[in-house]
Amino acid sequence: MRRTLNGALAGSLAAAVWAAQQPVDRRAFACDYDDVELLGKAVTRSREWPIIGLALHVQNGAAFGAVYAQLKPFIPGSPVLRGVVAGMAEHLASWPLARLVDRYHPARKDLPTLQGNARALAQATWRHAVFGLVLGLLEDRLNAELSPEPPEVPVSSNGHGDIEVAAGVA
Repeated sequence: MRRTLNGALAGSLAAAVWAAQQPVDRRAFACDYDDVELLGKAVTRSREWPIIGLALHVQNGAAFGAVYAQLKPFIPGSPVLRGVVAGMAEHLASWPLARLVDRYHPARKDLPTLQGNARALAQATWRHAVFGLVLGLLEDRLNAELSPEPPEVPVSSNGHGDIEVAAGVA
């Protein structure tokens, strides 16, 4: 439980860093794509969308961080590498949903087109890399005293496991 909560904290902080640096990367990539806006305007188009969008973004980061903390022992490499790999995996899995955003988002006319937008793709890649780097470092620090090794799985000499343990007889 502690590993999961620490992962959620690390993920929420990494998402906050992501959101804080967005104004800089919007200028650097010359693209108005904003994840906080995308999330906030999915819920409301009132002037509260930035607060709602940030809350949803931090919540998503916390959920991702909690899952990451549980899967981390199975990902090889340094904390930075593990975090960036996890961030890139999420990016590659979620970017195809840009087509749905462009088509069905309630505020799609207020948002830049994402599909086929190389700048937005580069921006999202950068953001996931930053998120992963921060997540990997923070989660590693918060869970430093917890065992980083995967749980012990009993196996038999044939490599298929211990049937007594699997059946609950042992």
